Amino acid sequence: MLSYIKKLDAGLVLPFLVVATASLVVIASLDLQLFYQQLAWYAIGIATALLFALLDLRPFFQHRSVALAIYIFAVGLLVLTLFVAPVIRGTRSWIPLGPLQFQTSELAKIALILLLSFYFAKRHIGIAHKSTIFLALFYAAIPIGLVLAQPDMGTALVLSGLFIGYLFVSGLRPRHILIGLACAVVGLVWAWGGFLKDYQKERVLGLIYPERDPLGYNYSTIQSKIALGSGGFWGKGFGQGTQVQLGFLPEPQTDFIFSALVEEWGFFGGFMVLAAFLALLLRIGWIGYLARDNFSKFVCLGTMIVFLIHFIFNVGSVMGLLPVIGVSFPLLSYGGSNLLVSCMLMGLVASIGVRSYF
Repeated sequence: MLSYIKKLDAGLVLPFLVVATASLVVIASLDLQLFYQQLAWYAIGIATALLFALLDLRPFFQHRSVALAIYIFAVGLLVLTLFVAPVIRGTRSWIPLGPLQFQTSELAKIALILLLSFYFAKRHIGIAHKSTIFLALFYAAIPIGLVLAQPDMGTALVLSGLFIGYLFVSGLRPRHILIGLACAVVGLVWAWGGFLKDYQKERVLGLIYPERDPLGYNYSTIQSKIALGSGGFWGKGFGQGTQVQLGFLPEPQTDFIFSALVEEWGFFGGFMVLAAFLALLLRIGWIGYLARDNFSKFVCLGTMIVFLIHFIFNVGSVMGLLPVIGVSFPLLSYGGSNLLVSCMLMGLVASIGVRSYF
């Protein structure tokens, strides 16, 4: 097994370790109990990733019945969540498992990646057919709708972006893209008029008018900007961030962990983490490019899309460029469910990489 581990792609492993180390250091400065929990989740996640990398699971996942079974199981958990999950921060997203809680929408990401990868690997040549597009849309719409019902706008946007990303790289014709964009605009107008809640509208308006409600909806963004700006080049040091340690910055372990990182480790620390994460994304894309079958290519693509959407929304929101929608920074933010699923995806990509090179 040790000889096999040596075959793992260093371009994948090293950036992963940089982001993981940064996550543990930042969380340790916030709360030691959260640090030990994150460390435990990392131990479980890395063990799972190594197991996925050790085994060639592609033949297993490429069976239609297997991909559908995982998808149906994930959808079933989303339905169950709406009935049994407690309301936490205004949403029903976490199912209690003894002392732990599992966010079922995270499993929906990997389930949708596997199903859409299987689907488009078989039908990407005929993607322009209406039946192909509508069936793929049907697969994506069910988990998206159930996540919206929780309501969890952030995860719903991630799943929607995943579906759109698959369409863009599968040979969709320009006229279909224009039709899709037109439908998206109509959908946004409809959502603003009859679907979005008042607090969600306030977050969007807060982006347009940054001075609006500084003690309310814009409070977290303002404090985040202060944390980013006060860190300087080298930062204030471990446990010395005033915005973080004095409680001005909300959710510094999850939504605004990048702000907490920059305040204590400065521009240099933030740049190193951003560079490592972008290197990780590029390596996932490269492994997908070298993959020997379409299913593997699409799995790498889906992983890259999910990580990229999370990254854009998280970093964009902490900088005040996008509304705050509660999307985590993959592998950096605190959270067991997201971290475990991210490690599973990393394990699948690592497995594809080993079998593409050797």
